[in-house]
Amino acid sequence: MKHANTQPVLEVKNLKQYFTSGFGKNKVVVKAVDDVSFNIYKGETFGLVGESGCGKTTTGRSIIKLYEPTGGEVLFKGKSITGKLSKEQMKEVTRGIQMIFQDPIASLNPRMTVKEIIGEGLKINKICKNETEMMEMIYNILETVGLTREHATRYPHEFSGGQRQRIGIARALITNPDLVIADEPISALDVSIQAQVLNLLNNLRKKLGLTVLFIAHDLSVVKYFSDRIGVMYYGKLVELADSEELYKNPIHPYTKSLLSAVPSPDPNLERTRKRIYYNPDMHDYSEESPKLVEIKPRHFVYGSKSEIEEYRKAF
Repeated sequence: MKHANTQPVLEVKNLKQYFTSGFGKNKVVVKAVDDVSFNIYKGETFGLVGESGCGKTTTGRSIIKLYEPTGGEVLFKGKSITGKLSKEQMKEVTRGIQMIFQDPIASLNPRMTVKEIIGEGLKINKICKNETEMMEMIYNILETVGLTREHATRYPHEFSGGQRQRIGIARALITNPDLVIADEPISALDVSIQAQVLNLLNNLRKKLGLTVLFIAHDLSVVKYFSDRIGVMYYGKLVELADSEELYKNPIHPYTKSLLSAVPSPDPNLERTRKRIYYNPDMHDYSEESPKLVEIKPRHFVYGSKSEIEEYRKAF
């Protein structure tokens, strides 16, 4: 995938999101996202991976302005969306960037019918001329995500987890967004349903030419779904490469550890599989400060100067 001349749909530059709690001596600052930068191009799926609590979801929420970033800048279609925005600018962001949330139960209003939940985005953005047009769009999107017209008048509690997530997907796609942020869209679902929802997302991505930021903690899922992958560890982006490349040549010790944890379907291999444990104390950054460096074309790794030299030798 070549991105020489195309402008990214989304540019994240040195994004920082710090949370503070307590006062005085007890004040604690949590650097949930610390100096993260990446671009996402039109039609691309960018996977963001890492264990729970590494800052993936916070990154997604800072992009969509559910949190106001502590520092750095987010550019959407070439325009900065950081800081205070006018009502019109905010509308442009909410129409252009949509999110599929992790929890299909908590993210749907229990007092609204499916057609009200999906139609809300159409009403706010005044996309339809009249009620008839709006209902036609709602029916179409319901059928696109594998539900039926009859489902439009029902309430969220009448659906299973997988169906609710389909409603969440329909709600995200109805405004025809330029970017969809899928925040662990399958982790709250039953294993048998996960594959269905993933396949649906994959088909929609190809059919509608979606641009997706796919957040997950499961590397095997992300490989299936993403063009490029960024690996996060404690608020930092430690490795960034094309999907195939990352799997064939993981460089950062944390990426290696994550990949070694992916279970194998072959019981013989599974029995002999070597787990690699990552110890963050192995890095000594007291003398040299680390940064994200391009070690080979389109493959970036986070490390100090001496570490990067070691990584280069390993090739």
